[in-house]
Amino acid sequence: MAQAAAFVSWPSAPLTESLVKRALSNLSVSTFASLPGTHEYSKLLQWSTYDAIDHDLTHRNPENVLSSSYTIRKALIRKHYLARCIHSYLTKHLDSVLKDAVPRTWDLEISYADELDEMWSDQLWDLGNEIDSSSQWWILKPGMADRGMGIRLFNSKDSLYQIFEEFEEYSEDGQQIDDTSVVISQLRHFVIQEYIPSPILLDPNERPRSVSTSNLLGNLQGYKFHLRAYFVASGALQLFMYDRVLALFAAVPYVSPTKGEAVNDAAAGNIDLTPHLTNTSLQIDRGEEGVHLLDELSGCHILSGANTDGGALFTTEDIDNIKVQMGSVLAETFKAALEMPIHFQPLQNAFELYGVDFLVSHDPSGLDSLGNSRIFQVKLLEINSEPAIELTGRRLHGILEDLFVAIEQVAVLPFFRQEVGCVPSMEVPMVPRHLRMCLDAKVRGPGGW
Repeated sequence: MAQAAAFVSWPSAPLTESLVKRALSNLSVSTFASLPGTHEYSKLLQWSTYDAIDHDLTHRNPENVLSSSYTIRKALIRKHYLARCIHSYLTKHLDSVLKDAVPRTWDLEISYADELDEMWSDQLWDLGNEIDSSSQWWILKPGMADRGMGIRLFNSKDSLYQIFEEFEEYSEDGQQIDDTSVVISQLRHFVIQEYIPSPILLDPNERPRSVSTSNLLGNLQGYKFHLRAYFVASGALQLFMYDRVLALFAAVPYVSPTKGEAVNDAAAGNIDLTPHLTNTSLQIDRGEEGVHLLDELSGCHILSGANTDGGALFTTEDIDNIKVQMGSVLAETFKAALEMPIHFQPLQNAFELYGVDFLVSHDPSGLDSLGNSRIFQVKLLEINSEPAIELTGRRLHGILEDLFVAIEQVAVLPFFRQEVGCVPSMEVPMVPRHLRMCLDAKVRGPGGW
């Protein structure tokens, strides 16, 4: 009987497949593009897409099969489930870091724009009151879409109604209003979040510095960006953060959202989303121009808040503080998911890579919920399974290779070192470089939950 085999299949993500195979190259493992028979191998690794994995095999063979995805994890990766999960957790943990780290969120299930009329007097009653009594902007996101699809900004009930009418038109005639329209009748689940009005702004053109700072200062412009961090969950349950965080910038300088010029013109289609949407999948024509390492931004001038003149600098200490916040926030999010076992069930013989998106708000006089000074506050946006790593670009390809080697060391190697017939302990004797352990929980129950 052969010692070990690996089933590797990423038909829509050739880069991921090549990184997986490279990470496994140092192990004595036979790699297959189709699932081999379990009777032929003492150990089987399924490092493949969620749909290709035999999840029943994972559950039936906890001693001999390791898989690269948890079977049940909707509480994390579906925006509407995540919103409910965090809301439930915060009602029981009033002092949680999530209180400051998650935008206020409402989730709704809707198929037609007319259904909003009833919702304003029911589950969206408090949101409706806020919309009517403030100038706050809000952001709409489909619960199960990704890559920026269906995202819209609005600041009135009428403009939200027009957004859903736009989606209805696309659903009925198939004529896409723009590249991000969605079919409302197929998605149904949406979340509404408060728009973060004060994101930190930097100019990515300032790094790397090819000219002197004095020549740049007068030409700097503030760009919005979000952070993409990779987290690895292993077993039941350890959580690691890969500390080489990406900063993904919008294509044009930031401007606050505004209505159209006409007084009564609040149509969402009149709002230019380009300064607000930082998804690299919406900027394919730019290549990797908008992708940077967060560490590369140290020394850039802060162009948000009261620093529009570029007086203050973004420091290494600021970056370290942001990374610590990110690890704490996602660890607490996983704790929240563990309290919702119907929708999140970690397994001892599974691991998973997540791409987690954060926004950083900037308030020079900011305080957290405990009254402590916090100029930069991390905000959790979403958690993505099977992240689109190919959008990172060629320049930073090396960090992806390092990431997948780290996954192999922290999640795969302990499994293959285990004696045949023993339930894997998944203990990690030494955390690989660039991985930070954020959570080490002991989950009780069959299979680890």
